[in-house]
Amino acid sequence: MAEGEKLIPINIEDEMKSAYIDYSMSVIVSRALPDVRDGLKPVHRRVLFGMHELGVRSNSSYKKSARIVGEVLGKYHPHGDTSVYDTMVRMAQSWSLRYMMVDGQGNFGSIDGDSPAAMRYTEARMRKISEDMLADIDKDTVDHQLNFDDTLKEPKVLPTRVPNLLINGASGIAVGMATNMPPHNLSEVIDGTVAYIENSDIEIDELIEHVKAPDFPTGGIIYGYDGVREAFKTGRGRVVMRAKAHTEEVNGRESIVVTEIPYQVNKADMIKKTADLVNDKKIEGISNIRDESDRNGMRIVYILKRDAIPNIVLNTLYKYTALQSSFSVNNIALVNGRPQLLNLKDMIHHFVEHRHEVVVRRTEYELRKAEERAHILEGLIIASDNIDEVIAIIRASSNADEARTKLIERFKLSEIQAKAIVEMRLRQLTGLEQDKLRSEYEEIKKFIDDCKDILARKERRMDIIKEELLEVKDKYGDERRSQIEYAGGDLSIEDMIPDEQVVITISHAGYIKRTPLTEYKTQNRGGVGQKGSSTRNEDFLEHLFVGTNHQYMLFFTQKGKCFWMRVYEIPEGSKTSKGRAIQNLINIEQDDKVKAFICTKDLKDEEYINSHFVIMATNKGVVKKTSLEQYSRPRQNGINAITIREGDELLEAKLTTGNSQILLAVKSGKAIRFEESKTRPMGRNASGVRGITLADDNDEVVGMVSVNNFEDNILVVSENGYGKRTYLDDPEDGEAVYRITNRGGKGVKTMSITEKTGALVAIKNVSDEDDLMIITKSGVAIRMAIEDLRVMGRATQGVKLINLKNDSIAAVAKVMKEEEEIDDVEDIEVNDDGIDVDSNTEENTDNNNNE
Repeated sequence: MAEGEKLIPINIEDEMKSAYIDYSMSVIVSRALPDVRDGLKPVHRRVLFGMHELGVRSNSSYKKSARIVGEVLGKYHPHGDTSVYDTMVRMAQSWSLRYMMVDGQGNFGSIDGDSPAAMRYTEARMRKISEDMLADIDKDTVDHQLNFDDTLKEPKVLPTRVPNLLINGASGIAVGMATNMPPHNLSEVIDGTVAYIENSDIEIDELIEHVKAPDFPTGGIIYGYDGVREAFKTGRGRVVMRAKAHTEEVNGRESIVVTEIPYQVNKADMIKKTADLVNDKKIEGISNIRDESDRNGMRIVYILKRDAIPNIVLNTLYKYTALQSSFSVNNIALVNGRPQLLNLKDMIHHFVEHRHEVVVRRTEYELRKAEERAHILEGLIIASDNIDEVIAIIRASSNADEARTKLIERFKLSEIQAKAIVEMRLRQLTGLEQDKLRSEYEEIKKFIDDCKDILARKERRMDIIKEELLEVKDKYGDERRSQIEYAGGDLSIEDMIPDEQVVITISHAGYIKRTPLTEYKTQNRGGVGQKGSSTRNEDFLEHLFVGTNHQYMLFFTQKGKCFWMRVYEIPEGSKTSKGRAIQNLINIEQDDKVKAFICTKDLKDEEYINSHFVIMATNKGVVKKTSLEQYSRPRQNGINAITIREGDELLEAKLTTGNSQILLAVKSGKAIRFEESKTRPMGRNASGVRGITLADDNDEVVGMVSVNNFEDNILVVSENGYGKRTYLDDPEDGEAVYRITNRGGKGVKTMSITEKTGALVAIKNVSDEDDLMIITKSGVAIRMAIEDLRVMGRATQGVKLINLKNDSIAAVAKVMKEEEEIDDVEDIEVNDDGIDVDSNTEENTDNNNNE
């Protein structure tokens, strides 16, 4: 250790703490956060001041960027040259700043994320708006501080006339805090500031009438207003931004054309990610993406497939890509050197306070200068009034000092006045010049009075601030670029999709599609039917279900898993199309199959999900009841709905209110009826209780009905096309045709099963208002009115419903009864439970168990 040095032991924890606090304060105060007054971080301020000092004004010629960066580095900002150049580049990018501060010449990058050219190739100069930010800086309007080596002075803040923090926003990450402020429209901000000046007690809601919302340089749509209002009132909020898109026909194909994208979205990255999603089948309906942007503007074209619906594709793009992104507002800025969260009124208030201080200091400076000039003019006027005597005194003096002293003694002048007289030029002795002196003196006297008036009255100062702001608005004000969609946040994808009734079909091989119900027409009983779906030879339609686009779908698989989807997310297909493999839509295991669907209302409605239950039945006669609340939190990979015992599989799932009765029918023709309340609710992982005792090992359950309306009839169908409907309770004497028993019994005969009829395949509860849809294994569909079927006894074999030629029935479902035999269908009627009243979508899937 050198002589005179000594070691001081310091606790490392304390040292780390103080060093880190010093570092974090330095980052917060002099790097990452903008000043509330001029909206600039130190590096931006230094770039502008450096250009001002270099004389690179908006009307001068461009100077090399390297020259400007060197000036800023060498004099004010002792950091890396890239930090300074990147700052300057951003200030010259039209997609980064709402009101650019630097006028760049050369390659300054692009919205695709291309890098700007090196600083030795590009040139820059200030823009006019930057000059207004530096206006009056030479009039002692702001405090200056020494630069890093104490050789020069730099301003602590700019005396800006422009409310830069609001119009250009800011973003920065400090230590332990960050800021993210959106840009706004200059005309709106100035209108709001003027309104604040006229009434400093103005409410934020009144300010919002002027400053409507952020205004992003890239335009786009602000989707929903709640986040904007929240940000204006508290300083924090989430503004949802959407691309501006329209549909048009390009080369005979329908296309979505995007002309504006959200702020801070890299266009090239967005297109690449969208292409990846299309390739991965996450986004359907797009055949090609082209970027046709040029110097005239942006144009991204999404060419659609022939069967794609533009609105649905656009909403999918909004959901999965950066065409919709959000801006998290966090208005933290430095107020008197301390970080503070600010709302809209706070920011306007601090800007007005700053302008007020600038106006006061500028007026004081101008008053001081004017008084100094008036003082000199008074001396010159005295001299011109006594010019002969003054000349004589000067001629008689041996040097200037002696002349000054004699003049001071003779005319009671000050040192400054005497010096001005001695240095006066001969031309000022002319009569014209003497008149000029007097008129200048009069003008200055008026100006001095005016300055004193400004300093004496606050209203006068506020008027000046207002006038200067309106001048700035006239110079730089423009129209909004970002459109505001006030109702946006309340709208969802389903608002773009008509809530029409659709037929959902699933084939044996697991292909699913939805088709508008209008594609099907009613036929008379015994008709041959229409071709319902083109399936591969070994495939046949197994499930048919009627629902509406806006309902939620719960898919239950034979292994007891439950998956979640919206009906409109099921791909649309025509009556004859094959549909999409269900494995591509939900993460179902290879050896699993969907067996049941439930249509529900909003699964986020707590009252609804707590008052509804799911009843499940398996092939082997097990039943289980679970609260719908258990299914309200879907997972990507599905959730367990029921634990299936070995050799069994899930057959049906129904939505109930807990007060219905359950009917189970088995292949051998028996059915059991019991109260739902006999089954207590269980957790999702339970395996259930016995619902019906099977006749033998070959017997199995073919269907389950949950009955709420006891005037309904029970319809049963056998595989060879026989069917009948039977009263649940006899309408004449009220006697139960299907008597209510305890669950677990063998049941009563529901249809006389013979070789001619074939085994039972379906059980439904129906009324005269329903239609019946039957689909055979070969894919033929027939639709008939239930009222054409007469009510028969429970033990009869029924009547022939469909003519089958070497074919058998695959699926049976009810559909809504149409008023007339026409192609278009009335809107579906939905009751409070979100369950389709007419077609009773609770009774949904069917399964052929005779393969």
